[in-house]
Amino acid sequence: MVEYAKLSDPNAEYTMRDLSSETMGITNERGGVRDAEITDIQTTMVDGNYPWILVRVYTDAGVVGTGESYWGGGDTAIIERMKPFLVGENPLDIDRLYEHLIQKMSGEGSISGKAVSAISGIEIALHDVAGKLLDIPAYQLVGGKYRDEVRIYCDLHTEDEANPQACAAEGERVVEELGYDAIKFDLDVPSGHEKDRANRHLRGPEIDHKVEIVEAVTEAVGDRADVAFDCHWSFAGGSAKRLAAAIADYDVWWLEDPVPPENHDVQREVTFSAPTTPIAAGENVYRKHGHRRLLEEQAIDIIAPDLPRVGGMRETRKIADMADTYYVPVAMHNVSSPIGTMASAQVAAAIPNSLAVEYHSYQLDWWEDLVEEDNLISEGRMEIPEEPGLGLTLDLDVVEEHMVEGDTLFDEA
Repeated sequence: MVEYAKLSDPNAEYTMRDLSSETMGITNERGGVRDAEITDIQTTMVDGNYPWILVRVYTDAGVVGTGESYWGGGDTAIIERMKPFLVGENPLDIDRLYEHLIQKMSGEGSISGKAVSAISGIEIALHDVAGKLLDIPAYQLVGGKYRDEVRIYCDLHTEDEANPQACAAEGERVVEELGYDAIKFDLDVPSGHEKDRANRHLRGPEIDHKVEIVEAVTEAVGDRADVAFDCHWSFAGGSAKRLAAAIADYDVWWLEDPVPPENHDVQREVTFSAPTTPIAAGENVYRKHGHRRLLEEQAIDIIAPDLPRVGGMRETRKIADMADTYYVPVAMHNVSSPIGTMASAQVAAAIPNSLAVEYHSYQLDWWEDLVEEDNLISEGRMEIPEEPGLGLTLDLDVVEEHMVEGDTLFDEA
């Protein structure tokens, strides 16, 4: 195991990239529990329908906060790398500590990618710690409440993803039996008409097949639910324009990520070409800086940041505020465990332009078992708890039962 605390930090020796309390001269006593210090940071990865990375921040006040980084490999090692930058710091200085990590990791890629998602997990855990120390819910830390409960949209799947009638039947079932009034299906599914998987071009029969899915689902649920469709950055600009035009007559809530995320100019052109089909994007863009052009150039109709990936709770709030200046609603992408989902919901409760928060685990029967609280999502809504922090308590027995093989369980709170 690498001892990250002993790694050299050459940037700090000759640049301004250090916002630690020592460097900034922050020495005043704050009084009581507000004088807490971070003592440790630990991670555990859970093998859910995604490999969820849970993050814990420990303090000398005996208060522990839990957060979540965007799923997948790499974050655990990066969090270990950053731990020496945080031990001894006051966990209440969330914004400064976030910027401190961004600056310290700038040479290692904190403009985007896994460095930002690792920082996001810590940042969420800091909100949980701060809320517990101050005895207030996390939404209070990001501006206060606009709503008691947040609308949840359910990402749906079937065993036959490409069958329009199977999708329609599952949409009908989830709306009727589970009470959701907002759902989403994938459109980047094989149609059987593909000639080349690499060129991003949609042939006419492929577009016809996607129209069949849109038609079947929207007609099945009618006005009982809003229906969005996800493309996962799959198509060329021209194909995306043709697809948006082909579904223009249907009641589509939004068409998500029709083109790859790197070229904002193409994204803008696709959105401008689809005046009656709302276009959403943002999950694969990082920090407020990455969302700036999407909003300033009105290249999207709906912004969809992923909170445990984009920079955390305060960064998502900043993106939402920027979006609000362009009258753009926020529909948070989310494939998280209950921890990341609740963090997204806490921010969604605190912003005026919240549209909905995604839920991606309706087919995983133990998703809610990861925490001690019950009925997190009911009738397509997530109620915001009034308990301190995120308002959730991990069930460590369930976490341990579903850990990724080879990982170890973090310490109890």
